[in-house]
Amino acid sequence: MEHLDLSESEWRRRLTPEQYHVLREAGTERAFSGKYNDNKADGIYHCAACELELFDSADKYDSGSGWPSFTRPIAPDAVTDHSDTSHGMTRVETRCARCDSHLGHVFPDGPPPTGTRYCMNSVSLDFQPRR
Repeated sequence: MEHLDLSESEWRRRLTPEQYHVLREAGTERAFSGKYNDNKADGIYHCAACELELFDSADKYDSGSGWPSFTRPIAPDAVTDHSDTSHGMTRVETRCARCDSHLGHVFPDGPPPTGTRYCMNSVSLDFQPRR
């Protein structure tokens, strides 16, 4: 996969201030505030920064956390995981494999069959209905 490497000034031009804060500065939107938390439509969730396909709605579920949650990425190489020790916690950060943008975190408390919960920020995603 070709990596998308832009300057921070180019990212600022491409993204809204909220998207920039989450995607490029590893921010987090407020729980239950994102537009995709309750989305039940059939389709594909893409990276809001580079449009890489990240998650399929078939793998989305209501985790009750207040953020869109998925049991797995659309492909094993769509996201990368990184150690995150910010805010006095130890977590696993999930980033887009193409543009290295922050998407959210992955936790080992999801439902079967994977047991994982990819807890993503809505602002980091762009939903495209299935045709």
